[in-house]
Amino acid sequence: MTSVWNSAHPWLRELVSYEPGKPIEDVARELGLAPSDIIKLASNENPLGPSPKALAAMQEMLLRSHFYPDGGGYYLREAIAQKVGLARENVILGCGSNEIIEFIGKAFLSPGDDIIAARHAFVVYKLMATLFGANTIEVPDPNYAHDLDAMLAAITPRTKEIFIANPNNPTGTLCSQAEIDRFMARVPDSVVTVFDEAYYEFLPNPPDVLRYVREGRNVVVLRTFSKIQGLANLRIGYGLARAELIDVLQKTRQPFNANGIAQAGALAGILDDEHQRKTRELTIEGREWMQKEFAALGLEFVPSHANFVLLRVGSGKAVFQALMKKGVIIRDMTAYGLPEWIRVSIGTMDQNRRFLAELKALGVPEKV
Repeated sequence: MTSVWNSAHPWLRELVSYEPGKPIEDVARELGLAPSDIIKLASNENPLGPSPKALAAMQEMLLRSHFYPDGGGYYLREAIAQKVGLARENVILGCGSNEIIEFIGKAFLSPGDDIIAARHAFVVYKLMATLFGANTIEVPDPNYAHDLDAMLAAITPRTKEIFIANPNNPTGTLCSQAEIDRFMARVPDSVVTVFDEAYYEFLPNPPDVLRYVREGRNVVVLRTFSKIQGLANLRIGYGLARAELIDVLQKTRQPFNANGIAQAGALAGILDDEHQRKTRELTIEGREWMQKEFAALGLEFVPSHANFVLLRVGSGKAVFQALMKKGVIIRDMTAYGLPEWIRVSIGTMDQNRRFLAELKALGVPEKV
């Protein structure tokens, strides 16, 4: 029988599927551990869970599960627009912000086109570009931070999109307002600039990139309910852009891509400022404590502006495997070209202490 690969797009052969953080259920099943004895600090999730108001809204919406959701997401888009000072026409919903990255690819990428991203940036940018037959130009990131001048220098007539994650995943580094303004003064309007702000709400004084949306630039700002809102299981995110650009992206969207339970939870959650405040304070406290402990142990880490820390341990894969056997799930960074590093999410203080105790017991970095 002739292989189906003979008729599939040739660039799909080299496509490497995204590997998410190891689920608690998988670890429990594979290692014979009780799920309650496992902590997951691998996927930058909210250790407090969703807002109680979001939980109540989702439970109420469960009773309407036999109806299709609002395909246009009217009320959630309206609430997002009011929150950020834009109009509903400037908002698009996605099945996670990842889906909006796919919308942008569908809208603008053809085989042979280029996108530009930092060397150590979210792997989904490259994955999506490959899906459409486009190439990813990976620009070196000294000190694991975006080099926006080098990214500008990498632009060619084939460049269609530039991705800037701010704060960046997996490094936690941040571009300043001055760096962004200097970049935006020089980037051509023929290029769609995507600011991925999945961790925006953890910043005490975040840069303002929505000014470029208001100015009518070809900018898309990505945000998500998966992180500070604690709704990762529901897959709900959004994009912000000028109305004409949103119109283009809406043409690429499947009907009912944002389910009604997710919309209800997100709508209640975005209005619960108190829950977001508690999450932010817990994250900052845990991050500062963890980084102080790493420094005391003489471990190299990248100072973070997000809800995780990138830590050098000698062998990321070995530490990942050893900690998993102890019921602590973190993220090995080999897939990001950082085989000596792990990424650990900030949990509750009890979870943070347990992680550090197990890490010390391994004798990191000398013995692993």
